[in-house]
Amino acid sequence: MEVQYQANRKTARGWRFFKSVCGICLLLLFSLASWSAAYFFIRYLLNALGSRPSDYVGQLFTQLVAFVTSMGIMGTIGVIFRDKRMEVFRPMIDAMKRIAKGDFTVSIPSDERVPGQFGELVESINHMAVELNQMEKMRQEFISNVSHEIQSPLTSIGGFARILQSDELSREERMHYLGIIEKESARLSKLSENLLKLTSLESDHHPFERRRYRLDKQLRSVILACEPQWNDKGIDMDVSLEDVSIEADEDLLSQVWVNLLHNSIKFTPAGGTIGVRLKRNGQQAVVFVTDTGIGIPENDVTHIFERFYKADRSRNRSTGGSGLGLAIVKRIVEMHTGSVAVQSVHGKGTTLTVRLPALPSAVAPK
Repeated sequence: MEVQYQANRKTARGWRFFKSVCGICLLLLFSLASWSAAYFFIRYLLNALGSRPSDYVGQLFTQLVAFVTSMGIMGTIGVIFRDKRMEVFRPMIDAMKRIAKGDFTVSIPSDERVPGQFGELVESINHMAVELNQMEKMRQEFISNVSHEIQSPLTSIGGFARILQSDELSREERMHYLGIIEKESARLSKLSENLLKLTSLESDHHPFERRRYRLDKQLRSVILACEPQWNDKGIDMDVSLEDVSIEADEDLLSQVWVNLLHNSIKFTPAGGTIGVRLKRNGQQAVVFVTDTGIGIPENDVTHIFERFYKADRSRNRSTGGSGLGLAIVKRIVEMHTGSVAVQSVHGKGTTLTVRLPALPSAVAPK
Protein backbone atom coordinates (compact mmCIF):
# COMPACT_ATOMS: atom_id res chain seq x y z
CA MET A 1 0.00 0.00 0.00
CA GLU A 2 2.89 2.37 0.82
CA VAL A 3 4.58 1.45 -2.49
CA GLN A 4 1.38 2.26 -4.39
CA TYR A 5 1.11 5.59 -2.53
CA GLN A 6 4.69 6.53 -3.45
CA ALA A 7 4.08 5.52 -7.06
CA ASN A 8 0.96 7.70 -7.18
CA ARG A 9 2.93 10.63 -5.76
CA LYS A 10 5.67 10.21 -8.39
CA THR A 11 3.03 10.05 -11.13
CA ALA A 12 1.35 13.19 -9.77
CA ARG A 13 4.68 15.07 -9.63
CA GLY A 14 5.48 14.03 -13.21
CA TRP A 15 2.06 15.17 -14.40
CA ARG A 16 2.44 18.54 -12.62
CA PHE A 17 5.89 19.04 -14.19
CA PHE A 18 4.49 18.25 -17.64
CA LYS A 19 1.64 20.73 -17.18
CA SER A 20 4.08 23.41 -15.98
CA VAL A 21 6.27 22.97 -19.08
CA CYS A 22 3.19 23.12 -21.32
CA GLY A 23 2.02 26.27 -19.53
CA ILE A 24 5.39 27.98 -20.03
CA CYS A 25 5.40 27.05 -23.73
CA LEU A 26 1.86 28.36 -24.21
CA LEU A 27 2.79 31.58 -22.40
CA LEU A 28 5.78 32.10 -24.72
CA LEU A 29 3.66 31.41 -27.80
CA PHE A 30 0.96 33.71 -26.52
CA SER A 31 3.49 36.51 -25.88
CA LEU A 32 5.02 36.05 -29.34
CA ALA A 33 1.59 36.11 -30.96
CA SER A 34 0.61 39.24 -29.03
CA TRP A 35 3.83 41.02 -29.99
CA SER A 36 3.48 40.03 -33.66
CA ALA A 37 -0.14 41.15 -33.77
CA ALA A 38 0.76 44.46 -32.14
CA TYR A 39 3.67 44.97 -34.53
CA PHE A 40 1.61 44.45 -37.68
CA PHE A 41 -1.26 46.52 -36.26
CA ILE A 42 1.05 49.49 -35.56
CA ARG A 43 2.60 49.20 -39.01
CA TYR A 44 -0.81 49.10 -40.66
CA LEU A 45 -2.03 52.04 -38.63
CA LEU A 46 1.01 54.17 -39.38
CA ASN A 47 0.85 53.36 -43.07
CA ALA A 48 -2.83 54.29 -43.11
CA LEU A 49 -2.02 57.62 -41.48
CA GLY A 50 0.89 58.20 -43.79
CA SER A 51 3.32 58.62 -40.88
CA ARG A 52 6.92 57.45 -40.91
CA PRO A 53 8.22 57.46 -37.28
CA SER A 54 11.70 56.28 -36.32
CA ASP A 55 12.36 52.62 -35.59
CA TYR A 56 12.74 53.38 -31.87
CA VAL A 57 9.30 55.03 -31.67
CA GLY A 58 7.78 52.17 -33.68
CA GLN A 59 9.27 49.58 -31.38
CA LEU A 60 8.04 51.53 -28.33
CA PHE A 61 4.48 51.70 -29.63
CA THR A 62 4.64 48.02 -30.58
CA GLN A 63 5.76 46.98 -27.09
CA LEU A 64 3.09 49.15 -25.46
CA VAL A 65 0.26 47.77 -27.59
CA ALA A 66 1.53 44.19 -27.11
CA PHE A 67 1.59 44.66 -23.32
CA VAL A 68 -1.91 46.17 -23.18
CA THR A 69 -3.26 43.46 -25.49
CA SER A 70 -1.64 40.68 -23.41
CA MET A 71 -3.00 42.07 -20.14
CA GLY A 72 -6.46 42.45 -21.60
CA ILE A 73 -6.57 38.91 -22.96
CA MET A 74 -5.08 37.41 -19.79
CA GLY A 75 -7.56 39.34 -17.65
CA THR A 76 -10.43 38.08 -19.77
CA ILE A 77 -9.19 34.51 -19.49
CA GLY A 78 -8.77 34.95 -15.71
CA VAL A 79 -12.36 36.13 -15.34
CA ILE A 80 -13.63 33.23 -17.43
CA PHE A 81 -11.74 30.56 -15.47
CA ARG A 82 -12.12 32.14 -12.02
CA ASP A 83 -15.67 30.88 -11.63
CA LYS A 84 -14.56 27.40 -12.67
CA ARG A 85 -11.79 27.44 -10.06
CA MET A 86 -14.26 28.59 -7.43
CA GLU A 87 -16.51 25.66 -8.35
CA VAL A 88 -13.60 23.40 -7.39
CA PHE A 89 -12.75 25.22 -4.15
CA ARG A 90 -16.29 26.01 -2.96
CA PRO A 91 -17.04 22.50 -1.55
CA MET A 92 -13.67 22.53 0.26
CA ILE A 93 -14.33 25.96 1.78
CA ASP A 94 -17.84 24.97 2.88
CA ALA A 95 -16.51 21.72 4.38
CA MET A 96 -13.81 23.56 6.37
CA LYS A 97 -16.41 26.02 7.70
CA ARG A 98 -18.61 23.14 8.89
CA ILE A 99 -15.66 21.38 10.52
CA ALA A 100 -14.73 24.65 12.30
CA LYS A 101 -18.27 24.73 13.76
CA GLY A 102 -17.96 21.17 15.09
CA ASP A 103 -19.74 19.27 12.30
CA PHE A 104 -17.44 16.32 11.63
CA THR A 105 -19.89 14.41 9.40
CA VAL A 106 -18.60 16.31 6.37
CA SER A 107 -17.82 14.32 3.25
CA ILE A 108 -16.80 16.01 0.00
CA PRO A 109 -17.88 13.89 -2.99
CA SER A 110 -15.04 12.92 -5.28
CA ASP A 111 -15.15 14.56 -8.71
CA GLU A 112 -13.11 13.53 -11.73
CA ARG A 113 -12.91 17.21 -12.76
CA VAL A 114 -10.83 18.06 -9.69
CA PRO A 115 -7.13 18.32 -10.65
CA GLY A 116 -4.66 15.85 -9.16
CA GLN A 117 -3.21 17.93 -6.31
CA PHE A 118 -6.64 19.27 -5.36
CA GLY A 119 -7.99 15.73 -5.44
CA GLU A 120 -5.41 14.84 -2.77
CA LEU A 121 -6.61 17.86 -0.77
CA VAL A 122 -10.22 16.61 -0.95
CA GLU A 123 -9.14 13.18 0.27
CA SER A 124 -7.17 14.76 3.12
CA ILE A 125 -10.17 16.84 4.23
CA ASN A 126 -12.43 13.79 4.16
CA HIS A 127 -9.88 11.76 6.14
CA MET A 128 -9.50 14.56 8.69
CA ALA A 129 -13.28 14.76 9.13
CA VAL A 130 -13.51 10.99 9.73
CA GLU A 131 -10.71 11.08 12.33
CA LEU A 132 -12.21 14.10 14.11
CA ASN A 133 -15.61 12.43 14.12
CA GLN A 134 -14.15 9.33 15.76
CA MET A 135 -12.35 11.46 18.35
CA GLU A 136 -15.60 13.32 19.09
CA LYS A 137 -17.46 10.03 19.60
CA MET A 138 -14.68 8.83 21.93
CA ARG A 139 -14.86 12.11 23.86
CA GLN A 140 -18.62 11.87 24.27
CA GLU A 141 -18.37 8.23 25.31
CA PHE A 142 -15.63 9.10 27.80
CA ILE A 143 -17.73 11.88 29.35
CA SER A 144 -20.74 9.57 29.51
CA ASN A 145 -18.73 6.82 31.21
CA VAL A 146 -17.18 9.21 33.71
CA SER A 147 -20.59 10.67 34.53
CA HIS A 148 -22.05 7.20 35.02
CA GLU A 149 -19.19 6.00 37.22
CA ILE A 150 -19.37 9.13 39.38
CA GLN A 151 -23.16 9.20 39.57
CA SER A 152 -23.44 5.65 40.91
CA PRO A 153 -21.50 6.15 44.18
CA LEU A 154 -22.93 9.64 44.65
CA THR A 155 -26.47 8.24 44.43
CA SER A 156 -25.63 5.59 47.03
CA ILE A 157 -24.02 8.11 49.36
CA GLY A 158 -26.98 10.49 49.09
CA GLY A 159 -29.56 7.73 49.58
CA PHE A 160 -27.96 6.18 52.65
CA ALA A 161 -27.26 9.63 54.12
CA ARG A 162 -31.00 10.34 54.00
CA ILE A 163 -31.73 7.01 55.69
CA LEU A 164 -29.30 7.86 58.49
CA GLN A 165 -31.38 10.91 59.35
CA SER A 166 -34.05 8.61 60.78
CA ASP A 167 -34.08 8.33 64.60
CA GLU A 168 -35.57 4.84 64.47
CA LEU A 169 -32.39 3.12 63.26
CA SER A 170 -30.58 0.77 65.57
CA ARG A 171 -26.87 1.10 66.13
CA GLU A 172 -26.18 -1.97 63.98
CA GLU A 173 -28.20 -0.56 61.06
CA ARG A 174 -26.55 2.83 61.41
CA MET A 175 -23.07 1.28 61.36
CA HIS A 176 -24.05 -0.83 58.34
CA TYR A 177 -25.13 2.22 56.33
CA LEU A 178 -22.08 4.20 57.44
CA GLY A 179 -19.89 1.35 56.19
CA ILE A 180 -21.59 1.49 52.77
CA ILE A 181 -21.08 5.26 52.60
CA GLU A 182 -17.43 4.83 53.50
CA LYS A 183 -16.99 2.14 50.85
CA GLU A 184 -18.67 4.24 48.16
CA SER A 185 -16.57 7.27 49.12
CA ALA A 186 -13.41 5.16 48.77
CA ARG A 187 -14.65 3.92 45.40
CA LEU A 188 -15.22 7.52 44.24
CA SER A 189 -11.79 8.54 45.50
CA LYS A 190 -10.18 5.60 43.68
CA LEU A 191 -11.96 6.53 40.46
CA SER A 192 -10.71 10.11 40.70
CA GLU A 193 -7.18 8.88 41.45
CA ASN A 194 -7.17 6.52 38.45
CA LEU A 195 -8.52 9.22 36.14
CA LEU A 196 -5.79 11.63 37.21
CA LYS A 197 -3.14 8.93 36.86
CA LEU A 198 -4.29 7.92 33.37
CA THR A 199 -4.47 11.56 32.26
CA SER A 200 -0.97 12.17 33.59
CA LEU A 201 0.40 9.06 31.88
CA GLU A 202 -1.09 10.08 28.54
CA SER A 203 0.19 13.65 28.78
CA ASP A 204 3.87 12.67 28.30
CA HIS A 205 4.74 14.79 31.35
CA HIS A 206 4.45 12.06 33.95
CA PRO A 207 7.66 11.54 35.98
CA PHE A 208 9.58 8.66 34.45
CA GLU A 209 12.74 7.54 36.23
CA ARG A 210 14.52 4.46 34.92
CA ARG A 211 16.85 2.41 37.04
CA ARG A 212 18.24 -1.12 36.93
CA TYR A 213 16.69 -3.65 39.26
CA ARG A 214 15.71 -7.32 39.55
CA LEU A 215 12.24 -7.89 38.16
CA ASP A 216 11.86 -11.25 39.91
CA LYS A 217 12.41 -9.60 43.30
CA GLN A 218 9.79 -6.95 42.53
CA LEU A 219 7.21 -9.56 41.51
CA ARG A 220 7.90 -11.60 44.66
CA SER A 221 7.39 -8.50 46.84
CA VAL A 222 4.10 -7.62 45.13
CA ILE A 223 2.80 -11.19 45.51
CA LEU A 224 3.62 -11.17 49.22
CA ALA A 225 1.99 -7.75 49.64
CA CYS A 226 -1.23 -9.16 48.13
CA GLU A 227 -1.17 -12.22 50.42
CA PRO A 228 -4.12 -11.09 52.60
CA GLN A 229 -6.39 -10.90 49.51
CA TRP A 230 -5.54 -14.28 47.95
CA ASN A 231 -5.21 -15.98 51.33
CA ASP A 232 -8.72 -14.92 52.43
CA LYS A 233 -10.19 -16.62 49.33
CA GLY A 234 -8.08 -19.74 49.74
CA ILE A 235 -6.39 -19.22 46.39
CA ASP A 236 -3.25 -21.21 45.63
CA MET A 237 -0.34 -19.20 44.22
CA ASP A 238 1.84 -21.00 41.68
CA VAL A 239 4.97 -18.85 41.33
CA SER A 240 7.98 -19.49 39.08
CA LEU A 241 10.42 -16.61 38.69
CA GLU A 242 13.71 -16.64 36.80
CA ASP A 243 16.45 -14.15 37.62
CA VAL A 244 15.82 -11.30 35.16
CA SER A 245 17.06 -7.73 35.39
CA ILE A 246 15.46 -4.77 33.63
CA GLU A 247 15.89 -1.01 33.41
CA ALA A 248 12.56 0.66 34.12
CA ASP A 249 10.55 2.89 36.41
CA GLU A 250 10.06 0.61 39.41
CA ASP A 251 7.09 2.49 40.86
CA LEU A 252 5.14 2.51 37.59
CA LEU A 253 5.74 -1.18 36.91
CA SER A 254 4.72 -1.99 40.49
CA GLN A 255 1.33 -0.48 39.61
CA VAL A 256 1.14 -2.87 36.64
CA TRP A 257 1.72 -6.01 38.73
CA VAL A 258 -0.65 -4.83 41.49
CA ASN A 259 -3.45 -4.19 38.98
CA LEU A 260 -2.98 -7.55 37.25
CA LEU A 261 -2.86 -9.50 40.52
CA HIS A 262 -5.88 -7.71 41.98
CA ASN A 263 -7.87 -8.47 38.81
CA SER A 264 -6.92 -12.15 38.99
CA ILE A 265 -7.81 -12.36 42.69
CA LYS A 266 -11.07 -10.50 42.12
CA PHE A 267 -12.36 -12.81 39.40
CA THR A 268 -10.95 -16.12 40.64
CA PRO A 269 -13.40 -18.08 42.81
CA ALA A 270 -12.46 -19.37 46.26
CA GLY A 271 -10.13 -22.36 46.08
CA GLY A 272 -8.85 -21.40 42.59
CA THR A 273 -5.29 -21.00 41.40
CA ILE A 274 -3.27 -18.03 40.21
CA GLY A 275 0.04 -18.55 38.43
CA VAL A 276 2.79 -15.95 38.08
CA ARG A 277 5.71 -16.87 35.84
CA LEU A 278 8.73 -14.85 34.77
CA LYS A 279 11.17 -16.04 32.15
CA ARG A 280 13.75 -14.61 29.79
CA ASN A 281 13.08 -14.92 26.08
CA GLY A 282 16.10 -13.56 24.21
CA GLN A 283 16.23 -9.82 24.92
CA GLN A 284 12.81 -9.80 26.54
CA ALA A 285 11.47 -10.38 30.03
CA VAL A 286 8.13 -12.17 29.74
CA VAL A 287 5.64 -12.20 32.64
CA PHE A 288 2.60 -14.50 32.61
CA VAL A 289 -0.27 -13.95 35.06
CA THR A 290 -2.69 -16.87 34.79
CA ASP A 291 -5.85 -17.55 36.76
CA THR A 292 -8.65 -20.11 36.87
CA GLY A 293 -11.31 -17.44 37.13
CA ILE A 294 -14.47 -16.67 35.21
CA GLY A 295 -12.64 -15.82 31.99
CA ILE A 296 -13.61 -13.24 29.38
CA PRO A 297 -16.13 -13.71 26.54
CA GLU A 298 -14.51 -13.87 23.12
CA ASN A 299 -16.24 -10.69 21.91
CA ASP A 300 -14.86 -8.73 24.87
CA VAL A 301 -11.21 -9.81 24.69
CA THR A 302 -10.21 -7.14 22.17
CA HIS A 303 -11.78 -4.36 24.27
CA ILE A 304 -10.55 -5.03 27.80
CA PHE A 305 -7.73 -2.43 27.56
CA GLU A 306 -10.19 0.34 26.69
CA ARG A 307 -11.05 2.90 29.33
CA PHE A 308 -14.16 2.07 31.39
CA TYR A 309 -14.72 -1.19 29.53
CA LYS A 310 -16.07 -3.93 31.77
CA ALA A 311 -16.26 -7.43 30.38
CA ASP A 312 -18.31 -8.49 33.40
CA ARG A 313 -21.42 -6.39 32.84
CA SER A 314 -23.06 -7.82 35.94
CA ARG A 315 -20.28 -6.42 38.14
CA ASN A 316 -21.76 -5.11 41.35
CA ARG A 317 -20.51 -2.93 44.17
CA SER A 318 -18.99 -5.84 46.05
CA THR A 319 -16.75 -6.55 43.06
CA GLY A 320 -15.91 -2.89 42.51
CA GLY A 321 -13.69 -1.54 39.79
CA SER A 322 -14.10 1.27 37.30
CA GLY A 323 -12.64 -0.26 34.14
CA LEU A 324 -9.49 1.89 34.22
CA GLY A 325 -7.00 -0.59 35.68
CA LEU A 326 -6.07 -2.38 32.46
CA ALA A 327 -5.99 0.89 30.50
CA ILE A 328 -3.38 2.12 32.99
CA VAL A 329 -1.49 -1.18 32.65
CA LYS A 330 -1.37 -0.88 28.86
CA ARG A 331 -0.18 2.72 28.97
CA ILE A 332 2.62 2.03 31.47
CA VAL A 333 3.84 -1.00 29.53
CA GLU A 334 3.87 1.00 26.29
CA MET A 335 5.90 3.73 28.03
CA HIS A 336 8.54 1.03 28.62
CA THR A 337 8.42 0.03 24.90
CA GLY A 338 6.79 -3.25 25.90
CA SER A 339 3.54 -4.98 25.02
CA VAL A 340 0.66 -6.62 26.86
CA ALA A 341 -1.67 -9.30 25.48
CA VAL A 342 -4.53 -11.41 26.78
CA GLN A 343 -5.74 -14.95 26.16
CA SER A 344 -8.92 -16.14 27.78
CA VAL A 345 -11.51 -18.91 27.67
CA HIS A 346 -14.86 -17.94 29.08
CA GLY A 347 -15.56 -19.92 32.23
CA LYS A 348 -12.06 -21.41 32.46
CA GLY A 349 -9.57 -18.62 33.06
CA THR A 350 -7.40 -15.85 31.68
CA THR A 351 -3.71 -15.34 30.92
CA LEU A 352 -2.20 -11.88 30.63
CA THR A 353 1.27 -11.69 29.06
CA VAL A 354 3.56 -8.70 29.55
CA ARG A 355 6.77 -8.37 27.52
CA LEU A 356 9.48 -5.88 28.49
CA PRO A 357 13.03 -5.21 27.30
CA ALA A 358 15.48 -7.14 29.52
CA LEU A 359 19.06 -6.37 30.36
CA PRO A 360 21.71 -8.87 29.22
CA SER A 361 22.48 -11.54 31.77
CA ALA A 362 25.97 -10.11 32.30
CA VAL A 363 24.52 -6.72 33.28
CA ALA A 364 23.15 -6.96 36.78
CA PRO A 365 22.07 -4.11 39.07
CA LYS A 366 24.16 -3.35 42.09
